Amino acid sequence: QVQLVESGGGLVQPGGSLRLSCVASGSIFSMYHMGWYRQAPGKQRELVAIITPGGTTTYADSVKGRFTISRDNAKNTVYLQMNSLKPEDTAVYYCNNRLNWGQGTQVTVSS
Repeated sequence: QVQLVESGGGLVQPGGSLRLSCVASGSIFSMYHMGWYRQAPGKQRELVAIITPGGTTTYADSVKGRFTISRDNAKNTVYLQMNSLKPEDTAVYYCNNRLNWGQGTQVTVSS
């Protein structure tokens, strides 16, 4: 079973930036579609961004133009660069490879 470990969350002021990382175990990372999801208190988990093995990206409308998903197959890592953060981006962010979930990393946007 692939293990996914997220990091990079924290407390940031509105307008600030954070970069999340997700490291995957195993040797076939490059073959996975990788996604970032988030879940705010009292809300359902929602898709944030996906990147295909070929590097095609898809974003939720709420983050387009502010967030960028990327991957480094040599490091078995997928990133989520988050800029111009808003309070409504506050959530636990999870990494997913269509089979497994990470433990999540908390992102809090507040002044």
